[in-house]
Amino acid sequence: MHTTIAVIHRVLEDCFAAQLSATVSWHEKKAEEPFCSEEYSLDCLSALILAQHRWNFLLWHVEDTARRRDVPDSVIADCKRRVDALNQKRNDAMEKVDHCLHHILVPLLPAQNSSRRNTETVGMAVDRLSILALKVYHMEEQTRRPDVGTEHVRACEDKLRILRRQREGLCQAVQELIEDYFFGNKMIVLYSQFKMYNDPSLNPEIYASSTV
Repeated sequence: MHTTIAVIHRVLEDCFAAQLSATVSWHEKKAEEPFCSEEYSLDCLSALILAQHRWNFLLWHVEDTARRRDVPDSVIADCKRRVDALNQKRNDAMEKVDHCLHHILVPLLPAQNSSRRNTETVGMAVDRLSILALKVYHMEEQTRRPDVGTEHVRACEDKLRILRRQREGLCQAVQELIEDYFFGNKMIVLYSQFKMYNDPSLNPEIYASSTV
């Protein structure tokens, strides 16, 4: 399949829709990790975006548990460690999305590009879309609760409309950013996260305590 801007638009649209559909299906059955080859292909990009969404899905529910007040402190401590691990995987997956897209796009871009940059990468925006997909699901869930009053339901319906509108706008913004890359209006740039808190050699609370 010849890679064109129309093809990339279509693949990304399918990825954004998959975030929503996977959120529903993963609440009904185990969230299996999507398979992704090491090749920098559009199929790989789709799998990476879904894999990144899976980490957010798992993270969301661990964070829900971490906010309970009716469980022992040991449960909360375990949640904190799981949150750190999942958040690291979420960020690693975000960067993999960017690297895959970078390899796909660079050969297709014009030789002369603008020096203008975006404030975030496509991978970062995809992460925000992932979280919005989770918010949409759980806010819609609130509108169907039988144990709350009409005021709660109406408030959640209003929030749900806003969330859906925000997600639609962000989907459009990502596609417009792809067009900016294609037409040389913006320079494609990778931003590395370099998370320090999970690295024993970079977190002073860890490496200082290990020398005591």
